[in-house]
Amino acid sequence: MSAPVIVLVGPMGVGKSTVGQLLAERLGTGYRDTDEDIVAAQGRTIAEIFVDEGEAAFRALEKDAVRTALARHDGVLALGGGAVLDADTRALLAGQRVVYLSMDVEEAVRRTGLNVARPLLAVNPRKQWRELMEARRHLYEEVATAVVATDGRTPQEVAEAALDAVEWKEA
Repeated sequence: MSAPVIVLVGPMGVGKSTVGQLLAERLGTGYRDTDEDIVAAQGRTIAEIFVDEGEAAFRALEKDAVRTALARHDGVLALGGGAVLDADTRALLAGQRVVYLSMDVEEAVRRTGLNVARPLLAVNPRKQWRELMEARRHLYEEVATAVVATDGRTPQEVAEAALDAVEWKEA
């Protein structure tokens, strides 16, 4: 049974995909994103799944995607922003090298561009993002072995900080 070398968690728009790809490149390993796995398996966007079936159906798909990826992927793994809402998923993350990429609301608004393709931010993005973070921040912190702030940093700087935070030693 394999396990990811690093698992990235954090809110939507924080840069998990970009940083994850940089980390994978740097470590000479593969990159996987559970949101991409869901889109590929379902043949439709996450926004479409939310609209067609609702958040609960999406969360069930997400839980399965995370469980599969944790069991089968030995590279860098990025989880969707809400994956930590599930208690079983949090339990599976115990013992993993998990980096929580954090950012403040103004940075989130700038990065997500108040994007309507993000179903949970469709109405009042700034207020909804704050509420999401109030509900999720403690969960990100609970599963994290390290926290890396992304505000005002380039993806390369965040990747470096993530490696430092988990005390990655190159062979």
